[in-house]
Amino acid sequence: CEFVALQVYTSCLSTRPSPERSDRKKELLRDDGPDLQDFISGELSEKSKWAEYKGTLKRQKGERLRLPPWLKTEIPIGKNYNRLKNTLRDLNLHTVCEEARCPNIGECWGGGEYATATATIMLMGDTCTRGCRFCSVKTARQPPPLDPDEPYNTAKAIAAWGLDYVVLTSVDRDDIADGGAEHFAKTVTNLKERNPQILVECLTPDFRGDLAAVEKIALSGLDVYAHNVETVRELQRHVRDPRANFDQSLSVLKHAKKVKPTVLTKTSIMLGLGETDQQIVSTMTGLREAEVDCLTLGQYMQPTKRHLKVEEYVTPERFAHWEKVGSDMGFTYTASGPLVRSSYKAGEFFLKNLLKKRETEAAE
Repeated sequence: CEFVALQVYTSCLSTRPSPERSDRKKELLRDDGPDLQDFISGELSEKSKWAEYKGTLKRQKGERLRLPPWLKTEIPIGKNYNRLKNTLRDLNLHTVCEEARCPNIGECWGGGEYATATATIMLMGDTCTRGCRFCSVKTARQPPPLDPDEPYNTAKAIAAWGLDYVVLTSVDRDDIADGGAEHFAKTVTNLKERNPQILVECLTPDFRGDLAAVEKIALSGLDVYAHNVETVRELQRHVRDPRANFDQSLSVLKHAKKVKPTVLTKTSIMLGLGETDQQIVSTMTGLREAEVDCLTLGQYMQPTKRHLKVEEYVTPERFAHWEKVGSDMGFTYTASGPLVRSSYKAGEFFLKNLLKKRETEAAE
């Protein structure tokens, strides 16, 4: 799952706390991770001052790292944001944007730089059967049963929004025989029936390595098949639920490409968990050998004190380095930056245009 949970509360979007409230938030921050005000841009977030930052970037034993300035961001909110949020409430739908408290929510929901509104819908409820050590999504052995109306309601909501590009993801549902693959596929089918022009990305679980489930979604009519390896191979057991592993995730991406060669495959890696440069290169090499097309790299953030600590805040310059490495390796697209997430808006803009180009070439 992709839930790199940043502790950002959208209910605070237009408010500035009082000094007393700020003090209380600083106290909470030590226990529960960063909140909205720690990400909203301020004096320290100005790019011209990044080089002057003297804070510690690598964690020493017993220490807790402070949030560096490049992890502060403006949260642009507009009419489209409010419209999407209200529709979600009316139809009882969940988004990763909210559940994972992503700082890019305003840019994606509001349309951002490219005026291409995007949302990431989380299917099959808000409770996962797995317990990855980086993720803030709720867990349970037996989550509530699936909502049979969800595929229809999801398609209805997205049609009402007028989105250009939608990402469908889900919690892991190991309690269901096919992991929810049929439910996933029905949602894609409903979407394409209502709006054949919309581009659909599916960010799926690993389905316990069940390739029949992978195939069902890959052939459902989607445009991008995404599944996240989350971290380098060497840190898999430390970071992810024991039921997940690198080779199993790689098999998902390989099989999606095998059964539908024209599909774009995509994955994501978090940095700042203690990985080495050599491990990053090795992991990226393995992904390219599996013919993965698109890669995103972003900063891991500790959502609460119960989750893995941040071992290092990677600088924007270092993220730029990894973007160049990805490009040199032959990834069709590499998005790499502190606030980049697997459903990052700028990447979707690129993918949309890439898919349109392929469509035009195929018609010629």
